[in-house]
Amino acid sequence: MSPTQRAAAAVLIAGAAAATASVLSQRYAAPPIPHPAQAAGAWQAFTTAPVLARDTFTRVLERAGLSVSERLAVVSAVRGCFDFRKLRPGTEMTLAWSRQGSLESIVYPVDADRRLHLSRNERGFSARLAEVPSTIRTVVARGTIRGSLFASMERAGERPELAMQIADVFAWDLDFYTDPREGDEFEVLIEKKEYSNGQAPVYLRILAARYNNAGTLYEAFLFPDADGKPRYFSRDGRALQAAFLRSPLKFDARISSHFSFSRLHPVLKIRRPHFGTDYAAPAGAPVQAIAGGVVTMAGYNGGAGNMIAIRHANGYETQYLHLSRIFVRSGQRVEQGQQIGLVGSTGLSTGPHLDFRVRRNGGYVNFERLRPPRLDPLSPAEKQAFARQRDQYAAMLREGCSSPEVLSAGAHPPGQAASPPRVRPASP
Repeated sequence: MSPTQRAAAAVLIAGAAAATASVLSQRYAAPPIPHPAQAAGAWQAFTTAPVLARDTFTRVLERAGLSVSERLAVVSAVRGCFDFRKLRPGTEMTLAWSRQGSLESIVYPVDADRRLHLSRNERGFSARLAEVPSTIRTVVARGTIRGSLFASMERAGERPELAMQIADVFAWDLDFYTDPREGDEFEVLIEKKEYSNGQAPVYLRILAARYNNAGTLYEAFLFPDADGKPRYFSRDGRALQAAFLRSPLKFDARISSHFSFSRLHPVLKIRRPHFGTDYAAPAGAPVQAIAGGVVTMAGYNGGAGNMIAIRHANGYETQYLHLSRIFVRSGQRVEQGQQIGLVGSTGLSTGPHLDFRVRRNGGYVNFERLRPPRLDPLSPAEKQAFARQRDQYAAMLREGCSSPEVLSAGAHPPGQAASPPRVRPASP
């Protein structure tokens, strides 16, 4: 992996505050500031006021140069249509000033879809929320893995966030730490929301996806289950979602130590059982619950350091050791995929890593060899409706080959198509 790819992966994995602020800043950036010569004759200038960590609405206005009376008038006008608690670091306000130096208007991006508009009138100020014009398109993105999934997605003309969504779809079949191979191919049918003001698009639902992993084809099609909840199913109607995720982390962490009944302890220098799987991940990387359950322990536990234990159905328990931060408490119910803590090096540890353990009916089991059951498959009646929806999505993926909306990377030259992959059904 090149230094550039490692840097891109680290930014998206660790979930650090700086990375989050950067993404938010790109997605929610204020609209372009027109040149004063292009503005109406009443305008003198436009300025921007960034929102910093722990800022309040009035603090931003004060830093922007508004007088006390102007700040009070603006807050009074805005209070009725904007929740001040939704002010987000990394965004910014755009302010327009008259030639006499008085405030004329403010525009603030509330979120990707809405803008707060404040303008001066004869009675002071008025404020309103306005929708950003947008269009939802169903597009196809495809590419070939060269380096990381993130870099390959960018070469396909899409944003790295789409790589995260693909990983979530196949989270029960593919471990994107260890499974991807050079030359793997991905294809995804996605709803993409594009904005008329040029801001970054937002990805909505993945309708269908394919991932060819070293010749084995994984497929996913979105369809509502018996309760009406959208879920992903394989081509033959088996649920992709399993009782457990494939990994307590999302990306770019190698397994540094496996389950063993006799391992030389790196600190104690004696041989003893190691009933977990160690992931060598950077400090601060987010840790997720591999299944829904109830937290039975969350705190410091001797050599295990900061540790979380979660009780699941059917006699299973998972344990997460050596954490730097804990985000849950004992007795709390957590959902599959929920972030519960951060990787650390507390307790008996030589460096940042996650020691992840699974117990079944009181005894430790090797997570790497565990094959948890899937959710219930579709009924015969549901399978008929699913087949129609699946075929429609599959046709859209096929037709995307000649569509101008298709973004491709690493495509095979004409006459040099890859060998047909093996279709892998979901495990029973």
